[in-house]
Amino acid sequence: MTKDFFTIDDFDVSGKTVLLRVDFNSPMSPDGMILDDARIKSHVRTINDLKDAKVVLLAHQSRPGKSDFMTMKSHAAILSKYLGKEVRYVDDIFGSYARSCISAMEPGDVILLENVRFFSEESLERSVDEHADSYFVQKLLPLIDYYFNDAFAVSHRSHLSVVGFTRDVPGGAGRLLETEIVSLDRGLDGERPCIYVLGGAKVDDSLNVAKNVLSKGSADLVLFTGVVGNVVLAASGYDIGPTNMELIKKTGYADYITKAKSKIEEFGDKVRYPTDVALNVDGKRIEAGIEEMGKSGYPANDIGIQTIAHYTSIIESAGTVILNGPAGVSENPDFALGTHEIIRAAIHAKFSIVGGGHISAEVHRLGMDSQFSHISTGGGACIEYLSGTQLPGITVLREAYAKKKGSDEDLSEDND
Repeated sequence: MTKDFFTIDDFDVSGKTVLLRVDFNSPMSPDGMILDDARIKSHVRTINDLKDAKVVLLAHQSRPGKSDFMTMKSHAAILSKYLGKEVRYVDDIFGSYARSCISAMEPGDVILLENVRFFSEESLERSVDEHADSYFVQKLLPLIDYYFNDAFAVSHRSHLSVVGFTRDVPGGAGRLLETEIVSLDRGLDGERPCIYVLGGAKVDDSLNVAKNVLSKGSADLVLFTGVVGNVVLAASGYDIGPTNMELIKKTGYADYITKAKSKIEEFGDKVRYPTDVALNVDGKRIEAGIEEMGKSGYPANDIGIQTIAHYTSIIESAGTVILNGPAGVSENPDFALGTHEIIRAAIHAKFSIVGGGHISAEVHRLGMDSQFSHISTGGGACIEYLSGTQLPGITVLREAYAKKKGSDEDLSEDND
Protein backbone atom coordinates (compact mmCIF):
# COMPACT_ATOMS: atom_id res chain seq x y z
CA MET A 1 0.00 0.00 0.00
CA THR A 2 1.50 3.34 -1.10
CA LYS A 3 2.15 5.76 1.75
CA ASP A 4 1.03 9.34 1.15
CA PHE A 5 2.16 10.97 4.40
CA PHE A 6 5.44 11.37 6.27
CA THR A 7 6.26 9.41 9.43
CA ILE A 8 9.02 9.50 12.03
CA ASP A 9 11.15 7.35 9.71
CA ASP A 10 11.39 10.19 7.19
CA PHE A 11 13.26 12.58 9.51
CA ASP A 12 16.40 12.70 11.64
CA VAL A 13 14.97 13.97 14.92
CA SER A 14 18.07 13.31 17.01
CA GLY A 15 18.73 16.31 19.25
CA LYS A 16 15.75 18.17 17.75
CA THR A 17 12.68 19.58 19.50
CA VAL A 18 9.57 17.65 18.53
CA LEU A 19 6.05 18.83 19.26
CA LEU A 20 3.83 15.75 19.51
CA ARG A 21 0.03 15.94 19.64
CA VAL A 22 -1.28 12.98 21.63
CA ASP A 23 -4.70 11.96 22.93
CA PHE A 24 -4.51 11.40 26.68
CA ASN A 25 -8.24 12.09 27.25
CA SER A 26 -9.15 9.52 29.93
CA PRO A 27 -12.04 8.65 32.25
CA MET A 28 -11.34 10.27 35.62
CA SER A 29 -12.68 10.14 39.15
CA PRO A 30 -14.02 13.32 40.80
CA ASP A 31 -10.74 13.70 42.73
CA GLY A 32 -8.65 13.67 39.54
CA MET A 33 -7.52 10.03 39.46
CA ILE A 34 -7.27 8.37 36.05
CA LEU A 35 -9.54 5.31 35.92
CA ASP A 36 -8.32 3.87 32.59
CA ASP A 37 -4.88 4.76 31.20
CA ALA A 38 -5.18 2.86 27.89
CA ARG A 39 -4.99 6.00 25.79
CA ILE A 40 -1.85 7.18 27.55
CA LYS A 41 -0.24 3.78 27.09
CA SER A 42 -1.13 3.75 23.38
CA HIS A 43 1.37 6.56 22.67
CA VAL A 44 4.36 4.98 24.42
CA ARG A 45 5.75 3.43 21.23
CA THR A 46 5.78 6.79 19.44
CA ILE A 47 7.47 8.56 22.36
CA ASN A 48 10.07 5.79 22.68
CA ASP A 49 10.85 6.11 18.98
CA LEU A 50 11.59 9.78 19.65
CA LYS A 51 13.92 8.97 22.53
CA ASP A 52 16.87 10.94 21.09
CA ALA A 53 14.76 14.08 20.62
CA LYS A 54 13.37 16.67 23.01
CA VAL A 55 9.70 15.74 23.12
CA VAL A 56 7.04 18.33 23.93
CA LEU A 57 3.57 16.82 24.36
CA LEU A 58 0.30 18.58 23.59
CA ALA A 59 -2.83 16.89 24.94
CA HIS A 60 -6.32 17.58 26.27
CA GLN A 61 -8.56 16.25 29.00
CA SER A 62 -12.32 16.50 28.44
CA ARG A 63 -13.80 19.89 27.50
CA PRO A 64 -15.10 23.05 29.23
CA GLY A 65 -18.20 22.50 31.33
CA LYS A 66 -17.49 18.85 32.10
CA SER A 67 -16.65 17.62 35.61
CA ASP A 68 -13.49 15.90 34.35
CA PHE A 69 -12.10 19.03 32.64
CA MET A 70 -8.83 18.96 34.56
CA THR A 71 -5.10 19.55 34.37
CA MET A 72 -2.64 17.08 32.83
CA LYS A 73 -0.71 16.49 36.07
CA SER A 74 -2.04 12.95 36.64
CA HIS A 75 -1.38 12.05 33.01
CA ALA A 76 2.28 13.03 33.32
CA ALA A 77 2.65 10.77 36.36
CA ILE A 78 1.10 7.79 34.54
CA LEU A 79 3.25 8.33 31.45
CA SER A 80 6.38 8.54 33.62
CA LYS A 81 5.59 5.05 34.88
CA TYR A 82 5.28 3.63 31.38
CA LEU A 83 8.39 5.35 30.02
CA GLY A 84 10.53 4.54 33.05
CA LYS A 85 11.65 8.15 33.37
CA GLU A 86 10.27 11.47 34.55
CA VAL A 87 7.80 13.28 32.36
CA ARG A 88 7.73 16.86 33.51
CA TYR A 89 4.30 18.42 33.82
CA VAL A 90 4.29 22.10 32.87
CA ASP A 91 1.21 24.05 33.99
CA ASP A 92 1.40 26.40 31.02
CA ILE A 93 0.73 26.01 27.30
CA PHE A 94 2.55 28.73 25.35
CA GLY A 95 3.34 31.43 27.92
CA SER A 96 6.81 32.47 29.03
CA TYR A 97 7.06 29.63 31.56
CA ALA A 98 6.25 26.96 28.95
CA ARG A 99 8.66 28.49 26.46
CA SER A 100 11.48 28.66 29.01
CA CYS A 101 10.91 25.00 29.93
CA ILE A 102 11.10 23.98 26.25
CA SER A 103 14.26 26.05 25.69
CA ALA A 104 15.96 24.34 28.66
CA MET A 105 15.28 20.78 27.45
CA GLU A 106 18.01 18.26 26.70
CA PRO A 107 17.79 15.31 24.24
CA GLY A 108 15.76 12.52 25.85
CA ASP A 109 13.65 14.90 27.91
CA VAL A 110 9.85 14.65 27.77
CA ILE A 111 7.52 17.40 28.99
CA LEU A 112 3.73 17.51 28.99
CA LEU A 113 2.20 20.96 28.58
CA GLU A 114 -1.07 21.96 30.20
CA ASN A 115 -4.49 20.90 28.86
CA VAL A 116 -4.64 22.63 25.46
CA ARG A 117 -8.40 23.12 25.84
CA PHE A 118 -7.72 25.53 28.69
CA PHE A 119 -7.01 27.92 25.79
CA SER A 120 -10.44 28.72 24.35
CA GLU A 121 -9.24 29.12 20.74
CA GLU A 122 -8.00 25.50 20.66
CA SER A 123 -11.47 24.09 19.97
CA LEU A 124 -12.52 26.60 17.32
CA GLU A 125 -13.14 25.02 13.92
CA ARG A 126 -10.90 27.22 11.77
CA SER A 127 -8.85 26.92 8.60
CA VAL A 128 -5.23 25.84 8.67
CA ASP A 129 -4.02 29.37 7.93
CA GLU A 130 -6.19 30.91 10.64
CA HIS A 131 -4.82 28.48 13.22
CA ALA A 132 -1.26 28.80 11.91
CA ASP A 133 -1.39 32.57 12.36
CA SER A 134 -2.72 32.30 15.93
CA TYR A 135 -0.89 33.62 18.98
CA PHE A 136 -0.58 30.06 20.32
CA VAL A 137 1.27 28.73 17.25
CA GLN A 138 3.39 31.82 16.68
CA LYS A 139 4.69 31.73 20.27
CA LEU A 140 5.80 28.08 20.08
CA LEU A 141 6.89 28.04 16.44
CA PRO A 142 10.47 29.38 16.97
CA LEU A 143 11.15 26.61 19.50
CA ILE A 144 9.94 23.65 17.41
CA ASP A 145 11.85 21.68 14.75
CA TYR A 146 9.21 19.05 13.95
CA TYR A 147 5.50 18.45 14.54
CA PHE A 148 3.94 14.99 14.64
CA ASN A 149 0.28 14.14 15.10
CA ASP A 150 -0.35 10.90 16.99
CA ALA A 151 -3.91 11.71 18.10
CA PHE A 152 -6.22 9.89 15.69
CA ALA A 153 -9.22 10.31 18.00
CA VAL A 154 -9.22 14.11 17.47
CA SER A 155 -8.02 14.14 13.87
CA HIS A 156 -11.59 14.65 12.64
CA ARG A 157 -11.49 18.09 14.30
CA SER A 158 -9.96 21.14 12.64
CA HIS A 159 -8.57 22.25 16.00
CA LEU A 160 -5.54 24.43 16.59
CA SER A 161 -3.20 21.77 18.00
CA VAL A 162 -4.27 19.32 15.26
CA VAL A 163 -3.76 21.44 12.13
CA GLY A 164 -2.12 24.70 13.26
CA PHE A 165 1.53 23.68 13.10
CA THR A 166 1.55 21.72 9.85
CA ARG A 167 1.86 24.73 7.52
CA ASP A 168 5.18 25.96 8.89
CA VAL A 169 6.79 22.96 10.63
CA PRO A 170 7.92 19.73 8.91
CA GLY A 171 6.64 16.45 10.32
CA GLY A 172 3.98 13.84 9.87
CA ALA A 173 2.21 10.99 11.64
CA GLY A 174 3.29 9.34 14.86
CA ARG A 175 3.25 5.53 15.17
CA LEU A 176 -0.31 5.31 16.47
CA LEU A 177 -1.77 7.53 13.77
CA GLU A 178 0.29 5.72 11.14
CA THR A 179 -1.13 2.37 12.30
CA GLU A 180 -4.69 3.74 12.25
CA ILE A 181 -4.39 5.00 8.67
CA VAL A 182 -2.73 1.85 7.34
CA SER A 183 -5.16 -0.48 9.12
CA LEU A 184 -8.33 1.40 8.19
CA ASP A 185 -7.17 1.72 4.59
CA ARG A 186 -6.66 -2.03 4.58
CA GLY A 187 -10.20 -2.40 5.89
CA LEU A 188 -11.43 -0.27 3.00
CA ASP A 189 -9.47 -2.27 0.46
CA GLY A 190 -8.74 -5.57 2.16
CA GLU A 191 -9.15 -9.31 1.64
CA ARG A 192 -12.54 -10.48 0.45
CA PRO A 193 -15.17 -11.10 1.41
CA CYS A 194 -15.20 -7.85 3.39
CA ILE A 195 -17.98 -7.65 5.99
CA TYR A 196 -19.06 -4.57 7.93
CA VAL A 197 -21.09 -5.07 11.12
CA LEU A 198 -22.69 -1.75 12.03
CA GLY A 199 -24.64 -1.30 15.25
CA GLY A 200 -25.05 1.04 18.18
CA ALA A 201 -27.20 4.14 18.28
CA LYS A 202 -25.45 6.46 15.81
CA VAL A 203 -27.80 5.80 12.93
CA ASP A 204 -26.59 8.62 10.68
CA ASP A 205 -22.93 7.60 10.96
CA SER A 206 -23.68 3.93 10.27
CA LEU A 207 -25.79 4.68 7.20
CA ASN A 208 -23.05 6.96 5.84
CA VAL A 209 -20.46 4.22 6.30
CA ALA A 210 -22.73 1.68 4.59
CA LYS A 211 -23.30 3.97 1.63
CA ASN A 212 -19.58 4.70 1.24
CA VAL A 213 -18.25 1.16 1.44
CA LEU A 214 -21.00 -0.40 -0.67
CA SER A 215 -21.01 2.26 -3.40
CA LYS A 216 -17.21 2.04 -3.68
CA GLY A 217 -17.27 -1.75 -3.65
CA SER A 218 -15.12 -1.84 -0.49
CA ALA A 219 -17.62 -4.11 1.28
CA ASP A 220 -19.41 -7.27 0.15
CA LEU A 221 -22.00 -7.23 2.93
CA VAL A 222 -23.20 -4.87 5.65
CA LEU A 223 -24.85 -6.50 8.68
CA PHE A 224 -26.96 -4.13 10.76
CA THR A 225 -27.60 -4.51 14.50
CA GLY A 226 -28.52 -2.27 17.44
CA VAL A 227 -30.73 0.81 17.04
CA VAL A 228 -29.60 1.22 13.44
CA GLY A 229 -30.76 -2.36 12.86
CA ASN A 230 -34.23 -1.37 14.09
CA VAL A 231 -34.23 1.63 11.74
CA VAL A 232 -33.37 -0.65 8.82
CA LEU A 233 -36.12 -3.07 9.87
CA ALA A 234 -38.65 -0.21 9.90
CA ALA A 235 -37.36 0.94 6.52
CA SER A 236 -37.94 -2.58 5.19
CA GLY A 237 -41.62 -2.35 6.12
CA TYR A 238 -41.62 -4.22 9.43
CA ASP A 239 -43.60 -3.08 12.44
CA ILE A 240 -40.95 -2.72 15.15
CA GLY A 241 -43.44 -1.82 17.87
CA PRO A 242 -44.30 1.49 19.57
CA THR A 243 -41.53 1.36 22.18
CA ASN A 244 -38.74 0.87 19.65
CA MET A 245 -40.21 3.48 17.30
CA GLU A 246 -40.48 5.96 20.17
CA LEU A 247 -36.76 5.52 20.93
CA ILE A 248 -35.90 6.24 17.30
CA LYS A 249 -38.03 9.39 17.35
CA LYS A 250 -36.61 10.48 20.71
CA THR A 251 -33.05 10.24 19.42
CA GLY A 252 -33.93 12.26 16.32
CA TYR A 253 -33.53 9.46 13.78
CA ALA A 254 -37.11 9.05 12.51
CA ASP A 255 -36.24 10.78 9.23
CA TYR A 256 -33.48 8.24 8.64
CA ILE A 257 -36.01 5.47 8.09
CA THR A 258 -36.65 6.91 4.61
CA LYS A 259 -32.90 7.24 4.00
CA ALA A 260 -32.35 3.65 5.09
CA LYS A 261 -35.09 2.52 2.69
CA SER A 262 -33.23 4.07 -0.23
CA LYS A 263 -30.04 2.22 0.81
CA ILE A 264 -31.92 -1.09 0.92
CA GLU A 265 -33.38 -0.48 -2.52
CA GLU A 266 -30.00 0.58 -3.92
CA PHE A 267 -27.86 -2.22 -2.50
CA GLY A 268 -30.37 -5.07 -2.22
CA ASP A 269 -29.03 -8.29 -0.74
CA LYS A 270 -25.74 -6.63 0.23
CA VAL A 271 -27.65 -5.25 3.21
CA ARG A 272 -28.74 -7.63 5.99
CA TYR A 273 -30.89 -6.90 9.03
CA PRO A 274 -32.08 -8.95 12.06
CA THR A 275 -34.62 -11.72 11.55
CA ASP A 276 -35.34 -12.02 15.26
CA VAL A 277 -34.63 -10.05 18.45
CA ALA A 278 -34.33 -10.34 22.22
CA LEU A 279 -37.04 -8.35 23.97
CA ASN A 280 -36.57 -6.87 27.42
CA VAL A 281 -39.70 -8.09 29.19
CA ASP A 282 -39.60 -6.67 32.70
CA GLY A 283 -35.83 -7.17 32.83
CA LYS A 284 -35.81 -10.65 31.33
CA ARG A 285 -34.43 -11.67 27.95
CA ILE A 286 -37.21 -13.11 25.79
CA GLU A 287 -36.45 -14.34 22.27
CA ALA A 288 -38.98 -13.13 19.70
CA GLY A 289 -39.53 -13.08 15.95
CA ILE A 290 -39.93 -9.81 14.09
CA GLU A 291 -43.72 -10.20 14.01
CA GLU A 292 -43.84 -10.57 17.82
CA MET A 293 -41.59 -7.52 18.15
CA GLY A 294 -44.23 -5.39 16.44
CA LYS A 295 -47.11 -6.73 18.49
CA SER A 296 -45.40 -6.37 21.87
CA GLY A 297 -44.84 -3.16 23.75
CA TYR A 298 -41.38 -4.17 24.85
CA PRO A 299 -38.00 -2.82 23.69
CA ALA A 300 -35.69 -4.94 21.55
CA ASN A 301 -32.40 -4.82 23.47
CA ASP A 302 -30.39 -7.32 21.41
CA ILE A 303 -30.46 -9.36 18.22
CA GLY A 304 -32.00 -12.81 18.55
CA ILE A 305 -30.48 -16.29 18.49
CA GLN A 306 -31.26 -16.97 14.81
CA THR A 307 -29.71 -13.66 13.75
CA ILE A 308 -26.66 -14.34 15.91
CA ALA A 309 -26.19 -17.74 14.24
CA HIS A 310 -26.63 -16.26 10.75
CA TYR A 311 -24.33 -13.29 11.32
CA THR A 312 -21.55 -15.25 13.02
CA SER A 313 -21.40 -17.82 10.23
CA ILE A 314 -20.86 -14.99 7.73
CA ILE A 315 -18.32 -13.20 9.91
CA GLU A 316 -16.21 -16.28 10.67
CA SER A 317 -15.51 -16.88 6.98
CA ALA A 318 -14.69 -13.24 6.19
CA GLY A 319 -11.40 -12.11 4.71
CA THR A 320 -11.86 -8.75 6.42
CA VAL A 321 -14.38 -7.79 9.11
CA ILE A 322 -14.99 -4.34 10.61
CA LEU A 323 -17.07 -4.01 13.78
CA ASN A 324 -18.57 -0.66 14.76
CA GLY A 325 -21.14 -0.35 17.51
CA PRO A 326 -22.67 -2.98 19.82
CA ALA A 327 -25.52 -5.27 18.75
CA GLY A 328 -27.63 -4.37 21.76
CA VAL A 329 -27.60 -3.01 25.30
CA SER A 330 -24.29 -4.76 25.96
CA GLU A 331 -23.73 -3.17 29.37
CA ASN A 332 -26.56 -5.44 30.59
CA PRO A 333 -25.23 -9.03 30.74
CA ASP A 334 -28.63 -10.42 29.68
CA PHE A 335 -28.46 -8.46 26.42
CA ALA A 336 -24.74 -8.69 25.65
CA LEU A 337 -25.00 -12.07 23.89
CA GLY A 338 -25.26 -10.69 20.34
CA THR A 339 -22.34 -8.30 20.79
CA HIS A 340 -20.12 -10.91 22.44
CA GLU A 341 -20.83 -13.65 19.89
CA ILE A 342 -20.10 -11.28 17.02
CA ILE A 343 -16.80 -10.34 18.69
CA ARG A 344 -15.89 -14.02 19.15
CA ALA A 345 -16.71 -14.73 15.51
CA ALA A 346 -14.70 -11.77 14.22
CA ILE A 347 -11.36 -13.08 15.51
CA HIS A 348 -11.62 -15.95 13.00
CA ALA A 349 -11.55 -13.54 10.05
CA LYS A 350 -8.20 -13.10 8.31
CA PHE A 351 -8.12 -9.39 9.18
CA SER A 352 -10.29 -7.87 11.90
CA ILE A 353 -10.89 -4.25 12.92
CA VAL A 354 -12.80 -2.87 15.89
CA GLY A 355 -13.96 0.69 15.36
CA GLY A 356 -13.55 2.22 18.80
CA GLY A 357 -16.22 3.32 21.25
CA HIS A 358 -18.55 0.89 23.04
CA ILE A 359 -17.61 -2.12 20.93
CA SER A 360 -13.94 -1.66 21.91
CA ALA A 361 -14.97 -1.62 25.56
CA GLU A 362 -16.71 -4.98 25.10
CA VAL A 363 -13.66 -6.47 23.38
CA HIS A 364 -11.57 -5.30 26.33
CA ARG A 365 -14.11 -6.69 28.80
CA LEU A 366 -13.80 -10.10 27.14
CA GLY A 367 -10.00 -9.88 27.25
CA MET A 368 -9.75 -10.37 23.50
CA ASP A 369 -7.83 -7.22 22.50
CA SER A 370 -4.76 -9.11 21.31
CA GLN A 371 -6.81 -11.40 19.06
CA PHE A 372 -7.86 -8.55 16.75
CA SER A 373 -5.72 -7.21 13.94
CA HIS A 374 -6.51 -3.62 14.89
CA ILE A 375 -8.55 -1.81 17.54
CA SER A 376 -9.13 1.82 16.68
CA THR A 377 -8.49 4.48 19.31
CA GLY A 378 -11.10 6.82 17.86
CA GLY A 379 -14.80 6.04 17.71
CA GLY A 380 -16.01 9.20 15.95
CA ALA A 381 -12.84 9.63 13.90
CA CYS A 382 -12.90 5.98 12.83
CA ILE A 383 -16.48 5.99 11.61
CA GLU A 384 -15.96 9.29 9.77
CA TYR A 385 -12.85 7.89 8.08
CA LEU A 386 -14.69 4.75 7.00
CA SER A 387 -17.59 6.86 5.72
CA GLY A 388 -15.24 8.58 3.29
CA THR A 389 -15.04 11.88 5.17
CA GLN A 390 -11.72 13.71 4.88
CA LEU A 391 -10.30 14.09 8.40
CA PRO A 392 -8.62 17.52 8.78
CA GLY A 393 -5.75 16.19 10.91
CA ILE A 394 -4.86 13.59 8.27
CA THR A 395 -5.63 15.77 5.25
CA VAL A 396 -3.04 18.38 6.30
CA LEU A 397 -0.37 15.68 6.63
CA ARG A 398 -1.17 14.34 3.17
CA GLU A 399 -1.11 17.83 1.71
CA ALA A 400 2.28 18.51 3.30
CA TYR A 401 3.59 15.25 1.84
CA ALA A 402 2.28 16.04 -1.64
CA LYS A 403 3.71 19.57 -1.50
CA LYS A 404 7.16 18.33 -0.43
CA LYS A 405 7.21 15.55 -3.01
CA GLY A 406 6.10 18.00 -5.69
CA SER A 407 8.84 20.50 -4.84
CA ASP A 408 11.44 17.70 -4.78
CA GLU A 409 10.37 16.56 -8.25
CA ASP A 410 10.51 20.13 -9.57
CA LEU A 411 14.02 20.53 -8.13
CA SER A 412 15.08 17.23 -9.69
CA GLU A 413 13.81 18.34 -13.10
CA ASP A 414 15.68 21.65 -12.77
CA ASN A 415 18.90 19.74 -12.09
CA ASP A 416 18.52 17.42 -15.08
